[in-house]
Amino acid sequence: MKIVKTSDNDQGVLNRIANNDSDAFKEIHDKYSREMFVYAFNILRNKEVCEDIIQNIFIDLWSKRQDVEINNLESYLFRAVKYQIFNYFRSNKIKNEDVTRLNLIDSSINAAKKMEFHEFETAIKNSINKLPKRCREIFELSRLEHKSNKEIAEELGISIQGVKNQISKALNFIREDLRREELILCFSLFY
Repeated sequence: MKIVKTSDNDQGVLNRIANNDSDAFKEIHDKYSREMFVYAFNILRNKEVCEDIIQNIFIDLWSKRQDVEINNLESYLFRAVKYQIFNYFRSNKIKNEDVTRLNLIDSSINAAKKMEFHEFETAIKNSINKLPKRCREIFELSRLEHKSNKEIAEELGISIQGVKNQISKALNFIREDLRREELILCFSLFY
C-alpha cells in the first residue's frame, strides 16, 4: 500500500493495515464508516443498501491493502462511496433526478467543508490577533512570512531561543484559544 498526502495518523494506520494489522483496520472502519453511511443514506434512503455499500468498500480496502495507492484516505473512501452509489443507480436504472440529487449533495458537502475551513481560518486569525504584540510579531514572521528562527532573531535583535520560546508560547495560546472557542460553540448549540 503506497500512501501520500494523508494525515499522519491515517498514514500510520494504513501502514499497519498493509502489514495485516486487523486492529488498525478496525480503527479506520470505526473512524469513517458512520460518516460514509450517512453520506450514502442521504442519497439512497435505503439502510440495507447503504450498509452493503460500506461493507463492500471496507472488504475491498482490506483485500487490496498491499496493492492500493491512497493519496488521501478520507477522499479515497468517499469517492468509493460515490462510485458504489453510481453503480447502484446504473444497475437499478435509477432516474436522472436521483443522479442530480447525488451531485447536489456532493456539492453541498464540499461547500460545507470549505465553510468549515474558512471558519477555522478566521478563528486562527482571531487567536493570533489576541497574542501580545511582540509574540504576535515573531509568530507572524515565522508562520506567515516563513522566516527562520535565525532570521527572526537577527531582525529583532533577540536570541534564537527567545524566538523559539515566543513561537511555542503563541502555538500554546492559539491551541487553547481554539479549544475555548469550540467549547463555547458547543455550549451555545445546546443552550
